Amino acid sequence: MFTLVTDDHPKPADLVAATRGTIERTRKFLLDRQIVSVPSEVRPTIAETPAFMRTGVFASMDTPGAYETRATEAFYYVTPPENDWDARRKTEHMRQFHTAGMDVITIHEAYPGHYLQFLFAKQYPTKVRKLYTCGTNVEGWAHYAEQMILEEGFGQGDPKLQLAQLSEALLRDCRYIVGIKQHTEGWTVEQGKQFFITQGFVEPEVAFQESRRGTYNPTYLYYTLGKLQIYKLREDYRRSKGAGFSLKQFHDDFVKQGGLPIKLIRKLLIPGDTGPSL
Repeated sequence: MFTLVTDDHPKPADLVAATRGTIERTRKFLLDRQIVSVPSEVRPTIAETPAFMRTGVFASMDTPGAYETRATEAFYYVTPPENDWDARRKTEHMRQFHTAGMDVITIHEAYPGHYLQFLFAKQYPTKVRKLYTCGTNVEGWAHYAEQMILEEGFGQGDPKLQLAQLSEALLRDCRYIVGIKQHTEGWTVEQGKQFFITQGFVEPEVAFQESRRGTYNPTYLYYTLGKLQIYKLREDYRRSKGAGFSLKQFHDDFVKQGGLPIKLIRKLLIPGDTGPSL
């Protein structure tokens, strides 16, 4: 049962320290395996999510804009349970931060996910690309990274890590459906919650937070959509390059373009491309 995996989680007071321990091994893997360039030695600052940002957020990457010159520090936030919650609710919340899953979260939020995107932001070629991003690109890339890095050997086939990655993917699939159902078929938060529980196999507290998020973030389906578009782009890029294909080059070429819609990225990476993005 997956609960045997999620039982292994840090105490709330140890959440930040446990998150900090995931950074170096994910970053080192990218460099050792030549997965993608890492253009800076600076690491993000890991801290608890500020109270005013906690609604519906388990982990996030808060980065300064490309033109910021003073407040240049990036923050990797993780959200502990609230002190006034009962013991059951706190445990359900912390199960989302089980040991294997925390590596996957760091892959998404930091290396090679959102923090790596931030490190490239000042290099984006136009002002528009520095200021605006598309969800299917930005979240699609971070979600793609979760699966891709395991396929490249991160974790050496650890079944717990593979389960964690699949669980995160299933959660995003549920978001895809719940977001649509809530805004086109009148699903309530409770209906969405039950869907996450029965189809996503997450804890009730996590399911509630996820369903509530769908009410104000109806297009959070972009995680899955973007991931699938990037995999399709990668395969088409591979065919266009033939024997000269390099996974590292593809990843570098992708992140250097900024957060453009995938359809536009295709035209940049595969000149003359007229194929579908899915």
